[in-house]
Amino acid sequence: MKKDTVRFVCSECGREESKWLGRCPSCGSWNSFVEEKVIASNSNKTQQAMPIIDKEIKSLSDVAVDEATRFDSGISELDRVLGGGIMRPSSVLVGGEPGIGKSTIMLQMLSSSAVQGSVLYVSGEESPSQVKLRAIRLGLDLKSINIFCDTRLEALLDVIEKISPAVVVIDSLQTLSTSTVPSIAGSPNQMRACCYALSMVAKTKNIAMFFIGHVTKEGVLAGPKIVEHLVDTVLYFEHAETGVRFLRAVKNRFGSVDEIGIFRMDSDGLKAVKDPSEFFISTKRGEELPAGIAYTAVVEGSRTFLVEIQALTVPAKSGLSRVYSDRIDVARINRIAAILERHAGIRLSDQDIYINVAGGMKINEVSIELAVALALYSARNGKPLSSDLVSFGELSLAGEVRPVSFLEKRVKASNDLGFINILSPTKLPDLKMSTCKNIKQAIMISSALK
Repeated sequence: MKKDTVRFVCSECGREESKWLGRCPSCGSWNSFVEEKVIASNSNKTQQAMPIIDKEIKSLSDVAVDEATRFDSGISELDRVLGGGIMRPSSVLVGGEPGIGKSTIMLQMLSSSAVQGSVLYVSGEESPSQVKLRAIRLGLDLKSINIFCDTRLEALLDVIEKISPAVVVIDSLQTLSTSTVPSIAGSPNQMRACCYALSMVAKTKNIAMFFIGHVTKEGVLAGPKIVEHLVDTVLYFEHAETGVRFLRAVKNRFGSVDEIGIFRMDSDGLKAVKDPSEFFISTKRGEELPAGIAYTAVVEGSRTFLVEIQALTVPAKSGLSRVYSDRIDVARINRIAAILERHAGIRLSDQDIYINVAGGMKINEVSIELAVALALYSARNGKPLSSDLVSFGELSLAGEVRPVSFLEKRVKASNDLGFINILSPTKLPDLKMSTCKNIKQAIMISSALK
């Protein structure tokens, strides 16, 4: 019998090497090789029965198109992110840090979904009694959920063949293993093989397959990135300081990736947040703002809400200025600071800059650049902005304020919350708005408002 050996596998692309390398020759990733123990096989030949979708060659015009079935998950925010509901067949990868609520939302989905057929919850980390206690705490219908606690892929495939479930949840992908891959569970090759096999089963048997995946300390899904390419949809759970959870789609073959789902956790599980404005504006309406606070309107898919941008500037230590921002890209903050210094005469090169978004939401929209610039101006000069001011616009390197998309939606969301002063590079007819062509003019207008 052969002895067990050790090899090194790139966690990004799956390349195998006999020794550790600092940089992967295939994908170029640094420090991505992980040690993997290769379990010796008693047989020289291993057979792996993979499902076949269609083995016939035919013209694309002759392919029969079956209308996919979409049904409600019973959770409005999850339906929003998925593109209108759960699609059959499909495979969905759900990632997030430990304790954020991945297993909770999957159990709630299995209990409340409007699917016609049985559902299966596969637990490789918890015992059946632990899962039952959680379901009881959440007040779920226990009879509607089948549970199977086995991490062997072959046993799971037999169960799926036997009961033909409509929805399957794998908790988690890192616990599965197959005897055809000579490595331990959680290794890149095991994850890739198990994910591929189950994704093919989902397509051939019209199943909605959900995989729960762990994330690394960097916030990315553990295991090779190729796992993300094997599934139809990739969802990420994020946590904010206010206790709310954000669910985003970074890949979706059945809908948009611009939607965002917002949840809050309580004793009854995850609850959908329909009006998120209260989480992203910390200052009460009518109160005078402190220096360094500005409001802007953000569009996430079909939803528009207001957020509070917070800025702080302090003299740089040791003459070396730095930017601290984990909710808005640091490179964008540096660019905005350079525009302010060059075109508005506001010196920031000798200041440490701190930028935050109230509620802990990460924002990538270009429309926030004008609000960030005004917040920096207010923080640097110690002059508060008007509490009724909402601004949005993109800044060019020439100091111009350029129009942004969805202007009507942003203005309507601002007016609905009582904000009467709107600052934008363009104006809507029959509405009271202030317009600015460049950053210097925007600062003058915002300073004149009370």
